[in-house]
Amino acid sequence: MFEIDIRSEWSLRTHGGAALPDHLIRLLAAVHATGSLAAACRACGLSYRYAWGLLQQAQALLGVPLLRPVRGRGAQLTGFGERLVWADRRIAARLSPMLESLATEIGIELERTLSDQAAPLRMHASHGFGVEALRRFLAEAGTPLDLKYRSPDDALAALRAGACDLAGLHLPVGPMQQELLAHYAGRLDPQHDRVVHLAVRRQGIVLAPGNPKGVRALADLLRPDLRFIHRQPGSGTRLLLERLLAHEGLDIARIHGCDVEELTHAAVAAYVASGLADAGFGLEPPARRYGLDFIPILSEHYFFLCDGSLLAHAPLAGIVEVLRGEPFRTELDRLPGYDASLCGRVQTLAEAFPA
Repeated sequence: MFEIDIRSEWSLRTHGGAALPDHLIRLLAAVHATGSLAAACRACGLSYRYAWGLLQQAQALLGVPLLRPVRGRGAQLTGFGERLVWADRRIAARLSPMLESLATEIGIELERTLSDQAAPLRMHASHGFGVEALRRFLAEAGTPLDLKYRSPDDALAALRAGACDLAGLHLPVGPMQQELLAHYAGRLDPQHDRVVHLAVRRQGIVLAPGNPKGVRALADLLRPDLRFIHRQPGSGTRLLLERLLAHEGLDIARIHGCDVEELTHAAVAAYVASGLADAGFGLEPPARRYGLDFIPILSEHYFFLCDGSLLAHAPLAGIVEVLRGEPFRTELDRLPGYDASLCGRVQTLAEAFPA
């Protein structure tokens, strides 16, 4: 199968129309990661003289420095330099899922134009790190997968309409499971649906490094001094947070939300890491990636629903075989807060969720 690579690029121009020089953002990101201009130059394949020229050119355009030397500690980004780096990360976190989905669609269309290849497996699922690992694993193996990132409600609707073969859902472990099952009950088919487990994963409160606001529990999210970044309405994580707060007698509408709502867990973490919000609610891997604090709140099953009659046939049987394989399970277990012990297990709805 063709591999299509679509990348997000952005530029910053002054009022006079002058743009920041090429390679500057990549250089700043490397300085942020290494704490040294020399190490950043090596990482980017740039000469020290050329890199210093980029920084001087950018300072002349913007009127502010982007880097300051720190005696005995290399170099450190200024406040504006940090903002540029986090702007780049937020753009990537917000757009990457959509670009990956579009790349998959185009690759499949081109492949089918040149061959009589059978239609690929169609998966509709919310963006998550286990799903992303599976997409990457299958792509490296040359296994075609038509993946579209959708909310659990939209994924279930597509499954019932015959528009996808696998629909991704997540349900909490514990007493709230029955309540969330009831939310989806009208779109479940207990007789024919089969649960294909992916992982148990942790959701929790994502906080700035060191937890400067002293957040300890969900009730703290309603404090007037706390800026919170929401997931979009309709997402499984937004629904989960709403129900968690309701169980404590709290109204999600009382949270002091930011002016935007993010579409992915990575985008929520990047928003907090950039200093634009004090807290968010989401998965552990992006919080750890950005050096953020994380308070686990609950664990949940992430799984796929499919028609049980298709499980014995390709390509669905091949996907289940990959899920059960040791290489993929090892990959999942490397993700912070992920447990792959159930990965690849197939059950009826009643077996998986007796509630």
